[in-house]
Amino acid sequence: MPSEDELFSAVDALLKGEPQMPPPEERARLREAAGVSQARVAQVLSTSDQTVRNWEAGRSEPRPPRRQAYLRLLEGWAAQYPAPERAQAPDTSAAAPMAGPVDISDEGE
Repeated sequence: MPSEDELFSAVDALLKGEPQMPPPEERARLREAAGVSQARVAQVLSTSDQTVRNWEAGRSEPRPPRRQAYLRLLEGWAAQYPAPERAQAPDTSAAAPMAGPVDISDEGE
């Protein structure tokens, strides 16, 4: 039978919520940034290459206990290989307004 402390720890973990997995494309980016093959990830997590491919393609999600191990691996890689900054669209809010409407008809010629 679990102790009160074990039960409280389990309840506290549930209240925090499950850690979120990165999106599938980020999983692949992190693995590739680390220079590790899907086969090697599968070997370390005692699963098949196809399962890792499915996780990275978004066709399936890892389940415990592999979920926690895979998340730990991805978090470690994320610390080593942060996502590149996304290019932002230029800020046009300070652009000068046009002097007036533009006539594009050929009547004036």
